[in-house]
Amino acid sequence: MREGLEHIRQTMADYLNSRGVPAVTAWPMTPRQEREEAVTVVSLRGCRVVDAGFQNYLGERYDRDSGRWEERYGKKAELTFGLDIFAPEKGDGETVQRAFDTLAGALLLGGPEGMQLREFSCGQTVRDGEGRRLRRPVEAVCTAWLCAVTDAGGAFIDFELRGAVKE
Repeated sequence: MREGLEHIRQTMADYLNSRGVPAVTAWPMTPRQEREEAVTVVSLRGCRVVDAGFQNYLGERYDRDSGRWEERYGKKAELTFGLDIFAPEKGDGETVQRAFDTLAGALLLGGPEGMQLREFSCGQTVRDGEGRRLRRPVEAVCTAWLCAVTDAGGAFIDFELRGAVKE
């Protein structure tokens, strides 16, 4: 499997970093270093999946690498990302506002390949007492296609995130 839900948080973090938004995934396997600048922490807060097509059949596609036709199955997914901004407690919150403005620009002008932004919202900046940081909760809802590919025998051989169909 190339690209499943297990990589979706990292896909969003990589996209944000490439657009100048310092981002990390929530709950990393290794300890995180303390930062002096604002950082966006990417989590997946929800995933709602709906059927697409008859028995989720999306059609066939010719794979040039293998020289064979593949059948594609899939579902439309609505992904709710947590994109919470954390910044050092010092200062008046201007760092958080600048980070939010950069984040909003990165998402509103596009998004990670295969994801289409549907909603974008944020809450108020608050003090995170335990971590001595400022925190602004942010959510982004994106739509995407979760597709699976079968070989000639009908066995699923791949699972990937594909772009949203224009509505």
